[in-house]
Amino acid sequence: MGQPHFIVFANEKGGTGKSTTAVHTAVALAASGHRVGALDLDSRQRTMTRYFENRAATMRRLDKSLPQAAFEVLQDQTEEALAGAIDRLAQHADVIVIDTPGRDDAIARSAILRADTLVTPMNDSFVDLDLIGQVHPENYKITKPSFYAELIWNSRTQRAKHTGKSVDWVVLRNRLQHIDSHNLRRVGAALDELARRVGFRVIPGLGERVIYRELFPKGLTLLDLQQLGEVGIAHITARQELREMIAGLGIPGADEAEQKVA
Repeated sequence: MGQPHFIVFANEKGGTGKSTTAVHTAVALAASGHRVGALDLDSRQRTMTRYFENRAATMRRLDKSLPQAAFEVLQDQTEEALAGAIDRLAQHADVIVIDTPGRDDAIARSAILRADTLVTPMNDSFVDLDLIGQVHPENYKITKPSFYAELIWNSRTQRAKHTGKSVDWVVLRNRLQHIDSHNLRRVGAALDELARRVGFRVIPGLGERVIYRELFPKGLTLLDLQQLGEVGIAHITARQELREMIAGLGIPGADEAEQKVA
């Protein structure tokens, strides 16, 4: 096998929908025919792991197969354990999705160094934007990149030097408001300005919808509409958001995943 494509979800702030987005991405790619491995680096909260465990339990209860990733949680927070977990998943995966904890630590940084696609989900607010760029309080223009943007810049430079490979950094605007507002436009303009300076892409993510919280106990995703019972317009709209997000990530073979989600 060749080297898997690594998709690393990383943001030092919590509550950005990082784990939910990581699970939906993994399942969408599995549905497209990819062999997907999922590695949860947060051994305390284990949100991604719990999601996949709930999904496995639902499959047993329904006696039905659903698209699923091979998943593992990193219990031993060491470089050796990280390398071992990746090696195990890589034996049967062409894509590995890694969910990092909402904090800065050495293992998360090591995972970022492996990223082919680095995804930073953020809520649509200046509080979350401050992680990657500081803005002027009056005109909302970017004054300088923040520490996290510098961290990612250094990681990308280090990876390019060691492997000769580039990293596609994607900032994912999760929980976008469904109505136009000054805040929506100002955050968008600041992100676009920072993207040109630092070198990332901005794509829309998953909106603020109750449906995502309701899916977790059964481990279901928006690909599993047949298992959800009554489906409304909110489900269809949310599935379209997922379809556009997967396409925007630009993962090799994601065009097939887009067709599966359609």
